[in-house]
Amino acid sequence: MVSNAATMVDFEPPAITGGAALQHRPWISQSHLSRSLAGVECFLSNSGFARAPWLTVAFGTGIIAWFSLAQAEVWAGVCVVCVLIAVFSRSRQNELSRFPYIGRAIFALSLMVLAGCLTIWTRSEIIGQAAISRPVAGLFTARVLEREEQPALERVRLVLALRYPESRRAIKVRMNVPASWVGDRVTSGTLIRFRGRLSPPASAMFPGGYDFARSAWFSGFSATGRINSPIEVLAQGAGGDWIARQRLALSKHINRQLPGSAGGIAAALTTGDMGAIGKDDAQAMRDAGLAHLLSISGLHVSAAIGCIYFLVLRSLALFPAIALRVRLPILAAVMGALAGIGYTLLSGSQVPTVRSCLSALLVLAALALGRQALSMRLLAAAAFLVLLIWPESVIGPSFQMSFAAVMVLVALSDSAPIKQWLAPRDEAISAKTLRSFALMLVMGIAIEAALMPIGMYHFHRAGFYGAFANLLAIPLTTLVVMPLVALALALDVVGFGAPIWWLAHHAVDALLEIARWVAAQPGAVKVLPRMGEWHFMLFVVGGLWLCLVQSSARLWGLAAIAAGYLGLMMIQAPDVMISGDGHHVAWIDPASERLVTLRDSSSDYALDNIMEAAGALDAPELMRPTSQPKCNEDFCKVALKDGYSTRHLLIARGNLPVPEDALAEACARSDIVIAHRRLPTTCRPKWLKIDRRMLDRTGGITIDLKNRRLTSVAETQGDHGWWRNGVLQHVQR
Repeated sequence: MVSNAATMVDFEPPAITGGAALQHRPWISQSHLSRSLAGVECFLSNSGFARAPWLTVAFGTGIIAWFSLAQAEVWAGVCVVCVLIAVFSRSRQNELSRFPYIGRAIFALSLMVLAGCLTIWTRSEIIGQAAISRPVAGLFTARVLEREEQPALERVRLVLALRYPESRRAIKVRMNVPASWVGDRVTSGTLIRFRGRLSPPASAMFPGGYDFARSAWFSGFSATGRINSPIEVLAQGAGGDWIARQRLALSKHINRQLPGSAGGIAAALTTGDMGAIGKDDAQAMRDAGLAHLLSISGLHVSAAIGCIYFLVLRSLALFPAIALRVRLPILAAVMGALAGIGYTLLSGSQVPTVRSCLSALLVLAALALGRQALSMRLLAAAAFLVLLIWPESVIGPSFQMSFAAVMVLVALSDSAPIKQWLAPRDEAISAKTLRSFALMLVMGIAIEAALMPIGMYHFHRAGFYGAFANLLAIPLTTLVVMPLVALALALDVVGFGAPIWWLAHHAVDALLEIARWVAAQPGAVKVLPRMGEWHFMLFVVGGLWLCLVQSSARLWGLAAIAAGYLGLMMIQAPDVMISGDGHHVAWIDPASERLVTLRDSSSDYALDNIMEAAGALDAPELMRPTSQPKCNEDFCKVALKDGYSTRHLLIARGNLPVPEDALAEACARSDIVIAHRRLPTTCRPKWLKIDRRMLDRTGGITIDLKNRRLTSVAETQGDHGWWRNGVLQHVQR
């Protein structure tokens, strides 16, 4: 066990050990600045700051700064400022020698912020691929790079390499095709021909929504689309590497043994393929706080590695000839590492899985060396490695949730009350079991409290009963479902897996029943409109301070978290929402307080985005133009309350030409005019004219009528490649 002193910063503590000693230093009273610095130095020397976690936080801060700031000039300015701060701290070593913690922290943290900003900037320039200039349809010839089965949606998703017709440049695209049009011959490496339609990756529909264009930029996708004809195979491919073929075959085998969502969950636990999980069941898992079970990450990798480690360690200990000549923890760690790496490769080597595997390998290394198995240092090292390889993951929910959960576990396990609770004592087995379940519940509640703001920020919804659901679901998954599936697959080699598959089916059904029951409880799900960046930052800063500071000053983190929750209570849904193409317009009806949309959408993606932006659980009502006296084939008039006044909206419905004089007169009587097409300059409403010309620059828009505030997608995009290229495409059109 490593003492707390080993986890302290390498900044050598000064001769000052407390406030009393500081008061006898003559240089402290020279100025107010000196007294302030002395106070900070005393705080740092007595707070037990660990260097590695805060250096990783600084590295991530540099990455976030690149995403948050707008122009390249500002990014360069941040880098220059960091260099100047580092140079200043080195040039003032003599003055700062009296403050060793402060001097070395300024130097190290500024360099780490610089490194983070340069890392993500470099990766964006190297990996990012410009989107296609405009949508295009036609006959395409392409090479299949990847194939993903999605039986729950009755389709197959293909990643293809083809040449864009206009520029003839080679691009990588993602296409959906009905499952009936894809045969077994279409595998990785196959040359195919088809008719389809390509579109640029879509930006966020509304401010705060999911930005697929940004995700596509770092994935190398230049377009997405749909195949509209049966696929013609021109040349058979090799079917990808051996691991990819085995992964696909294994997923199909599991889905044949367990049809429906049960097979989808079993395949997700084995190969990471979630395509067979039904939409309703997947939503129930999310609302019950069990979505982490569907993505192979820390829980699954740890279970696989831990099982192998335990079996190897215990079985080899039975043989004295081996146990007396070999360090069994090292051998068990090597076998566990091989199992973890194999599991990661088999599951597709997704970022969350690789991240979990790296963390587990560090833990195994610590066990082999006789060090503390899980600490903030190891967690920080794993996070740094992930951010160094995939810096864009810092703004994603997967990275934030997984590392937040583990950080909470480490912080709780290191706290004095938990150590006292876990201390060995003479008690009955029933009392020990009850104490273990109580500890699991406390840790589950703490993790849910940490993950809830992240879920609210990214998905606009969060489950409230996840701690209780996980209390049953995690043991069921790790101790029953995963072993049964593994045993069934092993017995299928000799043809005796059917009875085990029957047991596995009932075990997975039990897991689904837990999710459905929890998600159906009143108050199980809370939805909110878009959370501001400052609200989320309060949660992040408060959580980091609470978990990483070792003294009683850590409790100040609760103040930031409380301020964040207070801010959440004050969030109001926008009154009007307009998508970036202008086709989807929704508003809150003041009479019924229900969400209303102008057009019926067959797209679940658009409907989900509208509900998320409004923070609504119920599907929106469709405005019936035939029953509205102020609607015709071209426009609708909508009156919305703005405090004590009324705002009049004029919303375009059709594309037919409208007499310019009549349109100008209608615009002059309206406060806001919204159209998915360009409007003439003679259309001059009292406040806002939102037409295609404006939406090309701003993207999706939400409007707060009471405060006369307009929020757009463009406000958070700046000069980043995925948005810059999108704006240029709209302007060219």
